[in-house]
Amino acid sequence: MTKRSESREWAVQLLFQREINREDLQDTLELFWRDKKPASKAKAFTEQLVRGVEEHRKDIDELLRACATHWDVDRMGGVDRNAMRVAVYEMVHCPDIPPVVSINEAVDIAKNMSSNESGRFVNGVLDAVLQKLDKKPAK
Repeated sequence: MTKRSESREWAVQLLFQREINREDLQDTLELFWRDKKPASKAKAFTEQLVRGVEEHRKDIDELLRACATHWDVDRMGGVDRNAMRVAVYEMVHCPDIPPVVSINEAVDIAKNMSSNESGRFVNGVLDAVLQKLDKKPAK
């Protein structure tokens, strides 16, 4: 697993945890890192993703809501929802990351941490987000 892949998994875990426990973000991060030994770049990327999703959550959720036909964002599975939030944040705010990478990573996280059906769902929603953003997938 690459450092960025691991960072995305950690970001999904942290965002899921933040939905349940809305304590101070810095306290949450310190507690999360206590039993891990991440490389400094992996830790920094994880925290960038978490802070970015938290800062732009309203806009991210609006995009997801518009692209997930017949689904309310709050009713989606927690892993699926947060994996998609990370991917959408990357697609909108991280121009150095190809959108197809963000989508593939979110699908893999959903498959590994949720279910195979989640992978298909996440892929479909994120593909619709990509089209709405009018970005061409990398070949």
